[in-house]
Amino acid sequence: MSVQTLKFISLTVSIVCFLFIGILSMLYFSKQRVHTKENSVYNALILSNVFCLLSEILFYLSGYEGNNLAIISFTEKLYLTFNCLWMYLHTIYMLVISENEQMKKDKKINLSLSAKKNIVLSVALFIIVFVFVLPISHSFEEGVLISSSGASMIFMFMICIILIIMNIYVIARRRKYIEKSKFKPLITFVVLILIEMVLSMAGFRLLLFTLPMTLVTFIMYHTIENPDIKMLEQLNIAKEVAEKANHAKTDFLSNMSHEIRTPLNAIDGFSQLILEENDIDTIKDEARDIMMASQNLLELVNGILDISKIEANKLEIINTSYEPRKIFDELIKLTKARIGDKPLEFRVNISEDLPEYLMGDYVRVKQIILNLLTNAVKYTKKGFVEFNVSVVKKDSVCRLIVSVKDSGIGIKKENIDKLFTKFERLDTDKNMTIEGTGLGLAITKKLIELMHGNIVVDSTYGVGSTFTVALDQNIDVHVKVVEAKVKEEKKLNIKDKKVLIVDDNLINLKVAARLLSTYKVETEEVSSGFDCIKKIEDGNKYDLILMDDMMPKMSGVETFKKLQAMKDFKIPVIALTANAIAGMKENYLKEGFNDYISKPIDKKELERILKTYLN
Repeated sequence: MSVQTLKFISLTVSIVCFLFIGILSMLYFSKQRVHTKENSVYNALILSNVFCLLSEILFYLSGYEGNNLAIISFTEKLYLTFNCLWMYLHTIYMLVISENEQMKKDKKINLSLSAKKNIVLSVALFIIVFVFVLPISHSFEEGVLISSSGASMIFMFMICIILIIMNIYVIARRRKYIEKSKFKPLITFVVLILIEMVLSMAGFRLLLFTLPMTLVTFIMYHTIENPDIKMLEQLNIAKEVAEKANHAKTDFLSNMSHEIRTPLNAIDGFSQLILEENDIDTIKDEARDIMMASQNLLELVNGILDISKIEANKLEIINTSYEPRKIFDELIKLTKARIGDKPLEFRVNISEDLPEYLMGDYVRVKQIILNLLTNAVKYTKKGFVEFNVSVVKKDSVCRLIVSVKDSGIGIKKENIDKLFTKFERLDTDKNMTIEGTGLGLAITKKLIELMHGNIVVDSTYGVGSTFTVALDQNIDVHVKVVEAKVKEEKKLNIKDKKVLIVDDNLINLKVAARLLSTYKVETEEVSSGFDCIKKIEDGNKYDLILMDDMMPKMSGVETFKKLQAMKDFKIPVIALTANAIAGMKENYLKEGFNDYISKPIDKKELERILKTYLN
């Protein structure tokens, strides 16, 4: 075959490939695409293919004796550069598509485009510079360029061989991470490029040199990077996520209904029994059961509210002085009450070195430990639950190391990571009778993180579990702590004080008035904001107003604004409301309320309000 014929065939094939890849590029870039790492590499891959073919055509057209050798050298080096870049990008692409969650932990894998863009660009620049800087020489026959040689050609072949070896290595080493549909273009490329190199060494370098890359780019489009297929995959993924979320919501609502009805059943049942009971001791026992069921119900609601605060990033840590030993004693009593008649040994070991006073959010510390102890009791049918507290003191910081160990059902290794996922309950088929919402540990972990601590889980399935929490708390040795304690323990002297309670719900009015009556304080009750305003306008004097917010016709906030507008109005007004979602306390204080207390009324919180504004 003559040189002219070979040149004509090569040029024709290159033009056809250029037109073909040009149409493919327009089709590809005109469609909406999913933006992923591999998609970014394929974008560069298809563009390098276009420019490689364009530079090849220019090189063929300039490759005649008598033409400017500088132009011939430039177009050929441009052509060689894009050849190297395409193969380099193809190797990067293979590394990217073979990644998975396990392999991301391997530092060597992180040479992918998104993780190491600077390295990728530096290597690409290195290839371009060397191809252009190194010399190249040409041989002509019948006035047509038939071969090229020199350091630039040798460098290009070396780069190609190295990249081919890397491609083969990736296919062999990571074949289990690459989807079967992605093997076709990868294997096709390696086979065709090897054939091309053999032909090139045999003197047919000008024949079909860029055809393999064009063919592979085309195959990749239809098997891997088709935008329509990608969008469909994303839609399917989104559909699966939505379905899972819907199932999770349904399961959560079903579970929550069960969890809420359980304490409600106790409250309703014992309340009916109390109405028919005459024995005072029995009534007291049943009242205690009602209180415990009410506390369980409140914990459920608080758990949901805490999750809402977490998602709104409004969960706060409020540091105050507290007595850790007193907190632990309360936790021990609560745990013993939860154990009840279960055949469990409750072991307690609290370090003697525990400081008398610490500075931290004792409410959250108590919540964290109580969650762990409650879980240990719930998931342990027999054996023991062990509560250990040790301390490590350094300067003014005390590290509390709290561990809760049990001989319960244990946790499978593959499920340990799911423990702290909200709404997640493990082995639900076996644990159907055990109460729980799947919120406790999720909240616990978030609280620990907010307090800059950590939690470690050690568990053997069927044997038991150990949860260990480390929290740093400041040691409080200030004398004001003792003074505050003495002041707090003083008895309230508010017999001559008068409180106005505003609430549209008659039961709520009755509860608030009954609680206040234990402090010998005089109360008046009104069921609307209008009645409240009339009382003040009529000249009635009060030392404190407890104001519900969510009332018909006129809300608590609206009522408060009208009170503020009155001349010489100086009565402290406390927002007393069941509206206890994330950020509501701050909103009420911003509206001008003196303080905030949520329903159901906590007696300690009520006492704090009375001490602050009446004592």
